[in-house]
Amino acid sequence: MSTITHADDPATFDLEVLQSTVPVVVDFWAAWCGPCRMVSPELEKLAEAHGGAVKVVKVDVDANGTIAQRYGIQGIPTLALFRDGQQVASSVGAKPRAAIEADLGLASA
Repeated sequence: MSTITHADDPATFDLEVLQSTVPVVVDFWAAWCGPCRMVSPELEKLAEAHGGAVKVVKVDVDANGTIAQRYGIQGIPTLALFRDGQQVASSVGAKPRAAIEADLGLASA
């Protein structure tokens, strides 16, 4: 079973996302964001379904604004897929797991 990691500072983001050996789904979110809270259980399902093949990392845009700015995050929730340290796909808005996987190019498990 996969767990969801939090990267609320640039050093943790670099370690958990940019240096990851597996694809990483990054959830750019904020505690005050209603749609962000709606997408959270879908991300838990995604993490569970993909196990160790995909990592899920949450980035609080209020706590880690530098990272959100670096990737041009303008609306939340934004889910971004990173492979080999590069952002390769994204999905904006609260969606069910299947739609998130489709947007990010992840095959359903």
